[in-house]
Parts: sequence; structure tokens; C-alpha cells
Amino acid sequence: MAQRAIQCIRGRRLAGRTAFALALLALAAPSFAQWPQWGGKNRDFIADSKDLATAWPEGGPKKIWSRPLGAGYSSIVFADDRLYAMYRDGDVSGPAGDSNNEIVVALDAQTGKTVWENRYAAPLPEGMDPQFGKGPNSTPLVHGGRVYTFGIGGKLHSIDVKTGKTVWSHDVIVEFGAKTPEFGFSSSPLIYKNSLIVPVGGPGVGVIAFDAASGAVQWKKHDFVNTYSSPIAIQLDGKDEIVLLAGSEVVGMEPATGEIEWRYPFETQYKTNIMTPLWGNDGILFVSSAPEVGSRGLKLTRKDGKVNAEEIWTSKKMQVGQANATRVGDHIFACSGEEAVFFMTAIEAATGKIAWRERGFGKANVVYADGKLIILEEDGSLALATATPEAFQLKSKVPLLKKSSWSTPTIVGQRLFVRDNEMVMALDLGNGTGAQQ
Repeated sequence: MAQRAIQCIRGRRLAGRTAFALALLALAAPSFAQWPQWGGKNRDFIADSKDLATAWPEGGPKKIWSRPLGAGYSSIVFADDRLYAMYRDGDVSGPAGDSNNEIVVALDAQTGKTVWENRYAAPLPEGMDPQFGKGPNSTPLVHGGRVYTFGIGGKLHSIDVKTGKTVWSHDVIVEFGAKTPEFGFSSSPLIYKNSLIVPVGGPGVGVIAFDAASGAVQWKKHDFVNTYSSPIAIQLDGKDEIVLLAGSEVVGMEPATGEIEWRYPFETQYKTNIMTPLWGNDGILFVSSAPEVGSRGLKLTRKDGKVNAEEIWTSKKMQVGQANATRVGDHIFACSGEEAVFFMTAIEAATGKIAWRERGFGKANVVYADGKLIILEEDGSLALATATPEAFQLKSKVPLLKKSSWSTPTIVGQRLFVRDNEMVMALDLGNGTGAQQ
């Protein structure tokens, strides 16, 4: 009896020591950064990385792994050491019938190995023009144990992140009469509280808010069409709004009801806007599109319960069509141009004044981290630069990917994840002194 008591006491001591040691390990372990949606944590294409290399070797940053991945322009997202992506299988250069499946895939971020795949039939919808690809174009969103995806043919899925099984789904064409955008559905969903907000397009279903848990419709409104841009959530004078650059205008919506609180016309020749708007703490909203409209700075103010959107500047020297932009402090950085002539450009958010323009780039997407711009051109070239309001300095540039790459890079800690229409890879951007995350 006494021996058993002694063993029990010793066991408790050991258990206590073990628990204490585990607690210390948990405190010491690095917390994973996240990139759970289009544009990263804040949908602004900025990562809170540190200790990135100031230049790369001649061959480029160290490759951690690479693997095949099917076609698509969907960007990679990262949550809890897993990557999530979408792609289309089959011969994407052939008829639509050769590539009728879309696949949502979860990958181990450390190795690139497949954790699970969710495959579903996704023939191209009638009336879609596949000349720029057969998708998928929208980027997944990870939230609350689910990954939400929106296919090029209008199929919306909520998938369990652990099992890869579909929890709920909708076909927005069949169920809601959505009108297929000319180049397919491309907007990336947005989470706002318990709502999944999806630009859909069509009479009365320009935007639909779904209950994120059940998939039930919370509201559906507006007649927007050809909406390729993704919505953002902003706070204006203490009140939240959803901002969307639709096909012919930019609007602010009340999140709970979808009612439009303000609108500003922003129409291109083909009623096609793609860039995700950028919001600043100074109350300035940046929107940009094709050459004939260029860019606008809109000052949003709220008075007596009403919002006023005032154009404070316009510039045709900044033209962000198909690519993205990021705002750092008082300046916006992006690849500007159309057709064959592009410039890396910085513009002052408050005035529209061009700070600098740099040649030598094709169409490109950008992300910003640790005082550096990571630039991925559509031909697969990857560049590293420093960008300040005063100057742009190219530090390194290497050929990397081989197929068309319109997907925005994803940066988490010191790792960069990139893809083209054939491959996905992980790269080490560290300078050798900082801890990997």
C-alpha cells in the first residue's frame, strides 16, 4: 500500500514536471504566420515577415520543394502549416470536355505532399470565353475549420479542412440564375463575422451573403455583372463596410443587409475591373483599371449617417489592370501598364503624384514584406527589390517558372510559395540569421 502511494506521488511529480516542460516548449515554439485568404491576413498583400535576405544568389533563392500542380490562376493560401490551392485537371489546351474537373487540394507546407483532394465536375459554363484559361481563378479562403472555394463555373464549396469532405455547396448558375462573366467566375470570397460574401453577378444576385456554417442565404442583392474583383472589409468612422469594385462602379455596402451606402462610377470600355481596392487609415480608397480610366483616389467620409465618396485625384500614369497593388504607408506600389509596356510604379495615395517608375518588367503581381517587394512576372521571373517613396532598387531577378503565372505569390515567415499553370514550389527567402516559421 505504501509502495503504491509512493509510486502515485512520484507519478504526479513526473506528470507535473512533464506538463511544465510542455508548457515551456509551447511558449518557446514559434507561432505560425498565416496567409488564409486572397491578399493575406488583411487582404492587402503584406506579410509580417522578418530577416529576409537582402539579395539572392545567382541561381535565386533556395528551393525547398517543388511538385506538379494542374492548371489555374488561383493563388496559394496557408493556414496551420497547410497549403490550399485549386487547379483543373486534363488537357487544358484542348476542348472544354478534356478538362471537366476542378480540384481543391490541401498540401503539407513543409514537404508539398498531398494531404487530401476534393474533386468535382466543373464543365465550363455556356458563354464563357476560355482564351485566357479555363481556371480556376478564385483563391480559397480558410476560416473556422473550413476552406471555402469558388470555381470558374460558379460552384461554391465549403470543405472540412481536416477531412477534405464537402460540408455544403451551391451552384450559383443553377440555383440563383447568376450570369457567367465572360472569362468565368473569379472573385475570391470574403468572410465577415458569420457571413461568406461572394460577388456572383446577375439580376438581383450581384452579391450574395451566405451563412458560413450552414450555407444558407442571408441576403442577395444588386445587378452587377462581369465582376472579377474581390471585396474587402473596411471601417469608416467606426462603422464597417464591404467595398467592391464591380464591373462598372465601386460601391460600399452595409455588411448585414447588403444595402448600398455609396457608389462611384468607374466604367471601362468592356465593363471589366479586376484589381482589388486598397484602403488606407487616412480614409482614401485606391481603385485602378485599364488605360482609359487609370486610377482614382477616393476620399470617403461619413456625416449624419451618410457616406460621401469624393474623387480627390485621377491619374492615367498608374494603370493596374489584371494585377494587384499594395499600399505601404502613404504610397501604393504596383506594376502598371497595358499590352507590352509595363513599369514598376509608386504613387502617393493622397495626391496621385507619381514617385517613381521603373522599366524592365512584364506584367507582374507583388507582395511586400520586411521592407522588400517580391515581384512575380507572368513569364515566371521572380524579382527582389527595395521600394520606398524615394526610390526603387532591384536587388535580384531570376527565371523561375516556365508556364503562365498570373497567381499572386504567398509569403509566410521566410517562405515564399509560388505557382504557374504546371508547378507549385516553396522557396527559402531567409538571410540565414532569422528563425524559420
